[in-house]
Amino acid sequence: MKKITLILLVISSTAFSQTPPKAAIASSHYLATAAGHKVLAEGGNAFDAAIAVSSTLAVVEQQSSGIGGGAFWLLHRAKDGKNVMIDGRETAPGAAHRDMYLDENGEVDRDKALFGPTAAAIPGEIAGLEHLAKHYGRLPLSQSLQPAINAAENGFKAYPRLIRHIKNKKKIIDRYPASQAIYLPNGQLPELDQLIIQKDLAKTLKAVAKHGKAGFYEGKVAKKLVKASKKYGGIWTLDDLKNYQVKEREPITTTYRGHTLVTASPPSSGGIAIATILNILSAWASTDMDAAERVHLVTEAMRRAYRDRSIYLGDPDFVEIPTQMLTHPYYADGLRAAINPKKAMPSELLPGIGESPKGEDTTHFSIIDNEGNMVSATLTVNTGLASAFVADGTGVLFNNEMDDFSAKPGEPNAFGLIGDTANEIAPYKRPLSSMSPTIVMGDDKVAVLGTPGGSRIITMVLLAILDYFDGNLPESWVSLPRYHHQYLPDRLSAESDAFTPEMVQALEDKGHEVKVYNGKWGNMHGVYWNKKTGEMAAASDPRGTTGKAVVK
Repeated sequence: MKKITLILLVISSTAFSQTPPKAAIASSHYLATAAGHKVLAEGGNAFDAAIAVSSTLAVVEQQSSGIGGGAFWLLHRAKDGKNVMIDGRETAPGAAHRDMYLDENGEVDRDKALFGPTAAAIPGEIAGLEHLAKHYGRLPLSQSLQPAINAAENGFKAYPRLIRHIKNKKKIIDRYPASQAIYLPNGQLPELDQLIIQKDLAKTLKAVAKHGKAGFYEGKVAKKLVKASKKYGGIWTLDDLKNYQVKEREPITTTYRGHTLVTASPPSSGGIAIATILNILSAWASTDMDAAERVHLVTEAMRRAYRDRSIYLGDPDFVEIPTQMLTHPYYADGLRAAINPKKAMPSELLPGIGESPKGEDTTHFSIIDNEGNMVSATLTVNTGLASAFVADGTGVLFNNEMDDFSAKPGEPNAFGLIGDTANEIAPYKRPLSSMSPTIVMGDDKVAVLGTPGGSRIITMVLLAILDYFDGNLPESWVSLPRYHHQYLPDRLSAESDAFTPEMVQALEDKGHEVKVYNGKWGNMHGVYWNKKTGEMAAASDPRGTTGKAVVK
């Protein structure tokens, strides 16, 4: 009997400590997923694969990310259990200032804040990729970049989402010859499956492969970037590029239902907001509620977390953020106490910044390798196809991340989010972000997930986390209908299939203004590992047309 018991214990211990039997990658483009698996097959780990996926997405999904943008890479290293966030967020140029987008009447000039080089912050993606290779990967940076170089040189097929974004920004693209050459060949929108070839971008990536980040932030490429920026009214300098520094930050860590959640820290607002919401919800047995009651309480928690986002959050290198307070269960207790289980509280009654506004585009991938290393990464250039400005001779599309700052207190940005002085523009400051790469770790199972989607990123990740705790797998997380509340504007938004007419009526009876949209939100990608059974799963959002999730 003792022998049997011993054997059982050994089996149990082995079952829970084993490494994953395979590797799983889910991303928004099949070429990027294939690039990640290729690098793994060549002896790389999840961090090398992250370089391959990130850089390939920078070529094939430029409406969402690129080497002219930035990213957060959330890492879990298996050998020592280290969790870290690599902050490759863009920074304001040295000549930036608080009122740079205000016109003579003190109003925000949206064209200047969103389009052309005036809208661009200093990119961080390339610095982040080099950091990953030097400190976490096993392969040379050049090897992990090769799939992206191949995709830029040989081309990839145009697809509906890319074509749609080019069409939406055609008038802006027409301002810049280098942008026209890539996105409007022969002056026309690319046709479906037409090859998009980017020789200049391939040359830039080769310079990075040869010289590391210096191949981008210094030398010929840097000079071309600055020259192009100044030609069209931008304020970038060579020193701005040379002095860019990637940051390692401690992630936001919280617990929920016996699991540890590791998620993005400031300058992301996502981790703190998710922790706040889950802390509020932790006191309620949501599985015992009817659907309308559950949505109501989740919405009220969202409302309060986004209110705090507006007031407190910004770049932690510039402003003091009360992280411990905002993520503490006692603080959530106070927020919860003010929630009426039967009635919505109008946002104007919450203490806030005092002004209300007048009036998807990012990408994500998730990786677990067969050693148990994990990466949850969200990358962005901000709005779809960003500033629409490509620097001559580089193939680099400039971001429009400066719009993620608060250009004027109480004034909404492109996503309707408002901010206060904590997120005002300052030289070398990082703008606040909603990107929320997340890893959920329990004793018996693990989830890695995230999504693009602007201001809705936080709530989409939240709903997926709740779905995970309901016992569902990645295919469900990425597919479930979505709803969202961001404090201001004071409305509960929903995808067309999120609520039945009866649900809408029940929520309106509770005092919510409900707006149902025809469109779909986000493009989530998640991977899963059951440590007990060895089961692995990966899924890409069916809302996308090019995503691919592969376990092998």
